[in-house]
Amino acid sequence: MILYHGTNVDFNKIDISKCLPYKDFGCGFYLTDIQKQAKHMARRKFDAFGGGMVVQEYFFDDQLLVNGSLAVLKFDKVSVEWAQFIYKNRSRQLHFHHSYDVVIGPVADDGVAFLMSQFQHGYINEVAFAEQLKYKQLSNQYCFLTPKAIKTLKRL
Repeated sequence: MILYHGTNVDFNKIDISKCLPYKDFGCGFYLTDIQKQAKHMARRKFDAFGGGMVVQEYFFDDQLLVNGSLAVLKFDKVSVEWAQFIYKNRSRQLHFHHSYDVVIGPVADDGVAFLMSQFQHGYINEVAFAEQLKYKQLSNQYCFLTPKAIKTLKRL
Protein backbone atom coordinates (compact mmCIF):
# COMPACT_ATOMS: atom_id res chain seq x y z
CA MET A 1 0.00 0.00 0.00
CA ILE A 2 1.04 3.62 -0.51
CA LEU A 3 1.00 5.95 2.49
CA TYR A 4 1.49 9.72 2.46
CA HIS A 5 3.10 12.13 4.92
CA GLY A 6 2.37 15.85 4.61
CA THR A 7 5.05 18.21 5.91
CA ASN A 8 6.75 21.54 5.30
CA VAL A 9 10.34 20.22 5.07
CA ASP A 10 11.56 17.33 2.95
CA PHE A 11 13.78 14.79 4.72
CA ASN A 12 15.22 11.36 4.00
CA LYS A 13 15.44 9.83 7.48
CA ILE A 14 12.44 9.48 9.79
CA ASP A 15 13.27 10.65 13.30
CA ILE A 16 10.40 9.99 15.72
CA SER A 17 12.23 11.87 18.46
CA LYS A 18 11.13 15.06 16.63
CA CYS A 19 7.46 14.18 17.17
CA LEU A 20 5.48 16.59 19.29
CA PRO A 21 3.86 15.01 22.37
CA TYR A 22 0.13 14.58 23.04
CA LYS A 23 -0.91 13.39 19.59
CA ASP A 24 -3.93 11.14 18.93
CA PHE A 25 -2.02 7.85 19.04
CA GLY A 26 1.15 8.93 20.81
CA CYS A 27 4.53 10.16 19.68
CA GLY A 28 5.22 8.64 16.27
CA PHE A 29 5.41 9.17 12.52
CA TYR A 30 1.94 9.88 11.13
CA LEU A 31 0.82 8.99 7.62
CA THR A 32 -2.43 8.48 5.73
CA ASP A 33 -3.55 6.52 2.69
CA ILE A 34 -5.49 9.60 1.51
CA GLN A 35 -3.28 11.83 -0.63
CA LYS A 36 -5.65 14.81 -0.33
CA GLN A 37 -5.42 14.62 3.47
CA ALA A 38 -1.59 14.64 3.30
CA LYS A 39 -1.70 17.69 1.01
CA HIS A 40 -3.96 19.43 3.52
CA MET A 41 -1.49 18.65 6.33
CA ALA A 42 1.42 19.93 4.23
CA ARG A 43 -0.54 23.18 3.70
CA ARG A 44 -1.23 23.51 7.45
CA LYS A 45 2.46 22.95 8.29
CA PHE A 46 3.53 25.44 5.60
CA ASP A 47 1.06 28.06 6.84
CA ALA A 48 2.24 27.62 10.43
CA PHE A 49 5.99 27.23 9.97
CA GLY A 50 6.94 28.27 6.42
CA GLY A 51 9.26 26.13 4.34
CA GLY A 52 7.52 24.29 1.51
CA MET A 53 4.55 22.04 0.97
CA VAL A 54 5.86 18.49 0.73
CA VAL A 55 3.93 15.24 0.39
CA GLN A 56 6.19 12.24 0.89
CA GLU A 57 5.15 8.81 -0.40
CA TYR A 58 6.03 5.54 1.30
CA PHE A 59 5.43 1.92 0.41
CA PHE A 60 4.22 -0.27 3.26
CA ASP A 61 3.49 -3.99 3.02
CA ASP A 62 0.06 -4.15 4.64
CA GLN A 63 0.50 -7.89 5.30
CA LEU A 64 2.69 -6.78 8.21
CA LEU A 65 -0.48 -5.51 9.90
CA VAL A 66 -1.94 -9.00 10.14
CA ASN A 67 0.96 -11.47 10.15
CA GLY A 68 1.96 -10.88 13.78
CA SER A 69 5.32 -9.24 13.08
CA LEU A 70 4.13 -5.88 14.45
CA ALA A 71 2.00 -5.05 17.48
CA VAL A 72 -0.95 -3.31 15.82
CA LEU A 73 -4.01 -1.57 17.21
CA LYS A 74 -6.66 -0.69 14.65
CA PHE A 75 -9.80 1.36 15.14
CA ASP A 76 -12.12 0.82 12.17
CA LYS A 77 -14.42 3.67 13.15
CA VAL A 78 -15.11 6.27 15.80
CA SER A 79 -16.00 4.46 19.02
CA VAL A 80 -15.86 4.87 22.77
CA GLU A 81 -12.63 2.82 22.82
CA TRP A 82 -11.09 5.06 20.14
CA ALA A 83 -12.12 8.19 22.07
CA GLN A 84 -10.66 6.79 25.31
CA PHE A 85 -7.37 5.95 23.60
CA ILE A 86 -7.09 9.45 22.12
CA TYR A 87 -8.01 11.01 25.44
CA LYS A 88 -5.25 9.05 27.20
CA ASN A 89 -2.65 10.00 24.58
CA ARG A 90 -3.60 13.68 24.44
CA SER A 91 -4.00 14.18 28.19
CA ARG A 92 -1.13 16.03 29.82
CA GLN A 93 -2.17 14.69 33.24
CA LEU A 94 -2.15 10.95 32.53
CA HIS A 95 1.37 10.41 31.09
CA PHE A 96 -0.06 7.45 29.15
CA HIS A 97 2.25 5.01 27.34
CA HIS A 98 1.42 1.96 25.23
CA SER A 99 3.50 -0.71 23.50
CA TYR A 100 2.03 -0.78 19.98
CA ASP A 101 4.28 -0.53 16.94
CA VAL A 102 1.49 0.82 14.72
CA VAL A 103 -1.88 2.36 15.53
CA ILE A 104 -4.47 2.98 12.80
CA GLY A 105 -7.76 4.82 12.96
CA PRO A 106 -9.75 7.99 12.36
CA VAL A 107 -8.20 11.41 12.94
CA ALA A 108 -9.55 13.59 15.73
CA ASP A 109 -9.30 17.21 14.57
CA ASP A 110 -8.20 20.16 16.69
CA GLY A 111 -11.79 20.74 17.88
CA VAL A 112 -11.27 17.69 20.04
CA ALA A 113 -9.47 19.78 22.69
CA PHE A 114 -12.76 21.40 23.71
CA LEU A 115 -14.53 18.03 23.87
CA MET A 116 -11.65 16.59 25.90
CA SER A 117 -12.00 19.41 28.40
CA GLN A 118 -15.74 18.75 28.72
CA PHE A 119 -15.08 15.05 29.23
CA GLN A 120 -12.22 15.62 31.68
CA HIS A 121 -14.37 17.90 33.83
CA GLY A 122 -17.31 15.49 33.80
CA TYR A 123 -19.65 17.60 31.66
CA ILE A 124 -20.05 14.75 29.16
CA ASN A 125 -19.60 11.00 29.53
CA GLU A 126 -17.55 8.61 27.33
CA VAL A 127 -20.50 7.79 25.09
CA ALA A 128 -21.29 11.48 24.47
CA PHE A 129 -17.59 12.18 23.92
CA ALA A 130 -17.35 9.50 21.21
CA GLU A 131 -20.68 10.50 19.67
CA GLN A 132 -19.72 14.17 19.38
CA LEU A 133 -16.38 13.24 17.82
CA LYS A 134 -18.31 11.58 14.99
CA TYR A 135 -19.48 14.99 13.84
CA LYS A 136 -15.98 16.39 13.47
CA GLN A 137 -14.33 16.15 10.08
CA LEU A 138 -12.55 12.82 10.34
CA SER A 139 -10.13 11.03 8.09
CA ASN A 140 -7.60 8.29 8.74
CA GLN A 141 -4.11 8.02 10.11
CA TYR A 142 -1.40 5.42 10.44
CA CYS A 143 0.96 6.09 13.32
CA PHE A 144 4.32 4.29 13.27
CA LEU A 145 5.60 4.44 16.83
CA THR A 146 8.74 2.30 17.07
CA PRO A 147 12.02 1.91 15.17
CA LYS A 148 10.85 -1.59 14.23
CA ALA A 149 7.76 -0.13 12.57
CA ILE A 150 9.65 2.76 10.94
CA LYS A 151 12.01 0.26 9.25
CA THR A 152 9.05 -1.22 7.35
CA LEU A 153 8.42 2.05 5.47
CA LYS A 154 10.15 2.46 2.10
CA ARG A 155 10.35 5.99 0.69
CA LEU A 156 9.27 6.19 -2.94
